[in-house]
Amino acid sequence: MGQRRLTITTLPGRLAVCGLDPGEQVPAWAASGSLVSVTRTAEELSVVCGEDVVPDGVKSEKGWRCLRIRGPLAFSETGVLSSLSAPLARAGISIFVVSTYDTDNILVKEELLGTAQAVLVSEGHTIE
Repeated sequence: MGQRRLTITTLPGRLAVCGLDPGEQVPAWAASGSLVSVTRTAEELSVVCGEDVVPDGVKSEKGWRCLRIRGPLAFSETGVLSSLSAPLARAGISIFVVSTYDTDNILVKEELLGTAQAVLVSEGHTIE
């Protein structure tokens, strides 16, 4: 990928990452937010959605914000995530990544959003 500069949009709203039992149905409340992602494995049903819709008692980590790479990105492109995740890791910022057909979404905790944006801009990326 070389030194490709990416354009990143900060999505509105706070997100939650929820961990449910693998046999559960996808809950109706999960279909809300600036990003919704549902992933099922043999071990879990993982849901990313707007934090305000997650019922009390659901195992979740709230307070995430989403940085979306402007796509579409070709499947053949390499180094896209590492150009973002490596500088964030050096800055001590943990991320949660959700990839889609067209792009990647990097979630960071809200209290680190400004720092994450500044780190990415210092690497030559553009934040919208």
